[in-house]
Amino acid sequence: MQKDYFSHETAIIDDGCQIGEGTKIWHFSHIMTGSVIGKNCNIGQNVVVSPEVVLGNNVKVQNNVSIYTGVICADDVFLGPSMVFTNVTNPRSAVVRRGQYEKTLVEKGASIGANATVVCGNNIGKFAFIGAGAVITKDVSPYALVIGNPAKQVGWMSEYGHRLIFDEKGFASCPESGEKYQFKDQKVSKIQD
Repeated sequence: MQKDYFSHETAIIDDGCQIGEGTKIWHFSHIMTGSVIGKNCNIGQNVVVSPEVVLGNNVKVQNNVSIYTGVICADDVFLGPSMVFTNVTNPRSAVVRRGQYEKTLVEKGASIGANATVVCGNNIGKFAFIGAGAVITKDVSPYALVIGNPAKQVGWMSEYGHRLIFDEKGFASCPESGEKYQFKDQKVSKIQD
């Protein structure tokens, strides 16, 4: 059977995975049974995708990332090098907690920086930007820029990944795309033309 994706000869792809056309899976990565990977994804070196994980289309996973059961990433998500997901709030070696995995949703276009940690059960809003080394201990709003440990929101980001500076009326433009955004009721939304 011909596959529509590329996998390096050292990658392990278990039976029962769904992998989309144009996806690339690199050295020493392991894609486990029951995982679903969309089209045109890039799975870096030494990545583990656990059972029942769902990755949308065009997801970029950098080296040394483990994506555990309970994680769902929508389209266009970026997972930086060595960032970490958890799936159990109170792990103990001697206590089996399979079946108690918590869900984590990373919405469309969100970016998670290198060495960041996402504590399970906390969702990341669309186009949010998680700084390198941040520790996520609560939900992150769409378009939010968060940094630190524990992560704190310090601003807002455009869909192109630029900091948004709002004027006194609550409007901002992305310096790269020119797209316009509005800040209202403690939320950011993109203004559709």
